[in-house]
Amino acid sequence: MKSLLVVYHSMTGGTLQMVQAATSGAATETSLQVRVLRAPETGADDLLAADGYIFATPETLAAIAGLMKDFFDRTYYQVLDKINGNPYATMICAGSDGQNAARQIERIATGWRLKSIAPPLIICSHAQTKDEILRPKQIGLAQLEQCKDLGATLATGIAMGIF
Repeated sequence: MKSLLVVYHSMTGGTLQMVQAATSGAATETSLQVRVLRAPETGADDLLAADGYIFATPETLAAIAGLMKDFFDRTYYQVLDKINGNPYATMICAGSDGQNAARQIERIATGWRLKSIAPPLIICSHAQTKDEILRPKQIGLAQLEQCKDLGATLATGIAMGIF
């Protein structure tokens, strides 16, 4: 059975809500196993066992979250040249624009020779003050639907062998 691996980190719940929506979309593809792992719990073996990926992170100080960076650091060379061509998508819960975090993941994925199936999905909370940044996030229904659609698209493409 083919599988989709969702690797994420969430600090204030926004990214987790996005992951849950994407996972519910992916779950509509019953011929595919969906695995959701927090970044600190994910290793190279998890990447090697998957046929595609969703990488989800909050934007932290205009970059990917430190625990996502740690995940990439720990696994990068162990899977280099072993996951070439696998499809992936990126989801970012941003406070400002999320573009730098998206570029960081894109550069890593390019080194792994992964195939992007969609532009990065960036949901912007516009949180700019300390209190807003640290407050639990609530992602809107329209944005959660975008996450769900992304998960469904990736899962269906993997299951059908399109990606």
